[in-house]
Amino acid sequence: MTAEIMTAPQHAPALLTGEQAGLVEALGATLTAEQARWASGYFAGLALGLARGGGAGALASPAPAAPRPAARTLAILYGSETGNGAELAKSLAAAATAQGLAPLLSDMADYKPRRLKDEQDLLIVVATHGEGDPPQPAADFFDFVESRKAPPLPDLRYAVLALGDMSYEQFCGAGKRIDARLEALGAQRLRPRVDCDVDFDEPAAEWSVDILALLAAEQAEAAPATPAAPAGAAPASAPDAGHDKRNPFPATVIEKIRLSGRGSSKETQHVELSLAGSGLSYQPGDALGFVARNDPAAVEALLAALDLPGSAPLTLKGKATTLEEALATSLEVTTATLRFLDHWGALTGTGDVFAAMDSGERAAFLHANHIVDIVRAFPLKGVDPQRFADGLRPLQPRLYSIASSLAACPDEAHITVAPVRYALHDQPRSGVASGQIADRVEIDSVVPVYIQANPHFRLPPEGRPIIMIGAGTGVAPYRAFLQEREARGGGRAWLFFGERHFRSDFLYQTEWQQWLADGTLTRMDVAFSRDGTQKLYVQHRLRERARDVHAWLEEGAHLYVCGDAARLAPDVHAALVALIAEQASVQTEDAEEYLRDLQRDGRYQRDIY
Repeated sequence: MTAEIMTAPQHAPALLTGEQAGLVEALGATLTAEQARWASGYFAGLALGLARGGGAGALASPAPAAPRPAARTLAILYGSETGNGAELAKSLAAAATAQGLAPLLSDMADYKPRRLKDEQDLLIVVATHGEGDPPQPAADFFDFVESRKAPPLPDLRYAVLALGDMSYEQFCGAGKRIDARLEALGAQRLRPRVDCDVDFDEPAAEWSVDILALLAAEQAEAAPATPAAPAGAAPASAPDAGHDKRNPFPATVIEKIRLSGRGSSKETQHVELSLAGSGLSYQPGDALGFVARNDPAAVEALLAALDLPGSAPLTLKGKATTLEEALATSLEVTTATLRFLDHWGALTGTGDVFAAMDSGERAAFLHANHIVDIVRAFPLKGVDPQRFADGLRPLQPRLYSIASSLAACPDEAHITVAPVRYALHDQPRSGVASGQIADRVEIDSVVPVYIQANPHFRLPPEGRPIIMIGAGTGVAPYRAFLQEREARGGGRAWLFFGERHFRSDFLYQTEWQQWLADGTLTRMDVAFSRDGTQKLYVQHRLRERARDVHAWLEEGAHLYVCGDAARLAPDVHAALVALIAEQASVQTEDAEEYLRDLQRDGRYQRDIY
């Protein structure tokens, strides 16, 4: 309550004597919020009594107020793949604590879902991975909530902040699923679900302010005294002043080596960056966030299609800039989204064309056309630069698994990059970040970076065996794992690695061989898919080594999978289920449960993209 509300109104002298006005002001200056509310009710009742002909004494000894309800418990759960959901949930918990609430903050991976029946208020921040799936660490939580084991939740109130990417058809699918499921279980929404695209900062902030204002007001009514935060609650804290995606570190490129050999159909690169003076640290398994710039050629092509000068002024997030600078550094200019289709359709009057497409046709259209292609196909002369820019998403950082260990490479971070290249409308296109690193970043270039923690992809305690499965650049974190173990010691290690050709695509070959020789790496199995008459992948090698793989798992090995979410991850998972069912002589459902148990215990970890 502000001081303005606590003082007597300006028109008080017209209603009160000078002495009365002074008494009211003096009293207001000494009241707590609780006392002010009581006094307000008291005087309202007094006025009612006087109006009915009673005297002031009728309320001189008011009846005791009805007991206030006890403050409700608050839990904040997050499901995060790249760290955005975790960051938002932690900020939400800190803000809640600052407002006198006592939130319990938990990753869905660490939360016991059977506790849901005991929760009262629940705030969920959840990202969507791939086509409508929850983040990998949250899979077990979703499995329980969406199963018959989930209890009725008539006493639970909840709100969902969903994170997603509008370039995917199942936009915010995980958030929509959990929202619908909690409703089906009888829980009551505190506020409607909010679905956020990749530019989530503003809608997430609005949702947080709205929901915390509601809960804080209720808390003040129920129990005005600020409660002590329970164990595990996020403390209020000042924002970290270090380097993050909003304040990246300018890292110098100190090495750049082409890993793929002559004749390879790929051009995989090893890039080393100096973190000296940054204060940044990381653990094996973490990722390097790279704040990319758009290809100047792509920006030039888009300006030409719009027939607009790059010097045209516009405003982004309250800051003045030019169209060219915004397209180069701040806005996504390649991948088109449903939001852009709607926006461009409204500007050009062609919205009916896009509206006539069903969801599959729109997805195919977006896959086959970049923003520049849509602008060329549906041109608009004299479009206002600001209105055009308002339909674009912010350019997002890209994440690369770190391929080094600080124990082996102090003040450095290494990444493994295979540039994405393809043709579209008979024109060469490339990935925003991977193309920049491959084509426009050289030794001594300075690039903005930060560290993105990945707590669900970690080495086990020393001495425990590990099985590492990856293809292509998915081998990067395993190089970090073995550098760490070489420096600090560790148990047995087994690597399954796949690529196209032995001669040209055996990434980090000499390092693996050296680790095999000195015992840091115990076993290695490789699969080169294009070297034989039949394609051979890592999942085939797993099946061939089924007995030993199962034996390692039974002996406590930790299992890691890194690579493509669309093919590698499901194919490897299927192979693991099959080999467990075969070796343990159990049904497929039991083998699936075996792997789920490994996940719950942190022994089956996946970093897929």
